[in-house]
Amino acid sequence: MSRIGKMPVIVPQGTKFEIKGNVVEVTGPLGKLKTEIHPAIKVSGEGSNIVLSRENDDKVNRSLHGMMRSMVNNMFIGVTKGFEKKLAINGLGFRAEAKGRDLILYLGFSHPVDFPIPEGINITIGKQELTISGIDKQLVGETSARIRKLKKPEPYKGKGIRYIDEVVKKKAGKAAISAGFGTGAGTK
Repeated sequence: MSRIGKMPVIVPQGTKFEIKGNVVEVTGPLGKLKTEIHPAIKVSGEGSNIVLSRENDDKVNRSLHGMMRSMVNNMFIGVTKGFEKKLAINGLGFRAEAKGRDLILYLGFSHPVDFPIPEGINITIGKQELTISGIDKQLVGETSARIRKLKKPEPYKGKGIRYIDEVVKKKAGKAAISAGFGTGAGTK
């Protein structure tokens, strides 16, 4: 039995859920989310809990069981608290600005990068920081990954876009490697 899948999803105060076949719809103070559950997983609402169970112990069904339970749980967290990811922009002249529903990024290219902000996502711009927030965990993660992909941090100076908690290991440049150059080693 899946350790995560067998745990019931506890419905928080102030939220409502509705199960129509294999579609779970959750409504809370921050909004409304809907997801379709895989047909091999059965969903049932028991009072203030939602229980997910699988038809049989096939390998695919075992792997889907825990994932579907986590998706339903994340829906409840999203409509009550929301999710956010923070990105840091490092580099000389690197900056971001909002223009309507577009994010304009200046990342050292010959042109600014125009990134359309998806529906359901809010982006707050700080001095050298972006905060991506929303109620859908998957959409928040995907949007922040797509923004990071525009200019990944490089290993020599660390310039680029990275997650706040991401550690970029810096490499030694040419100067550190060639410190022994010219000492007579290998010359006649």
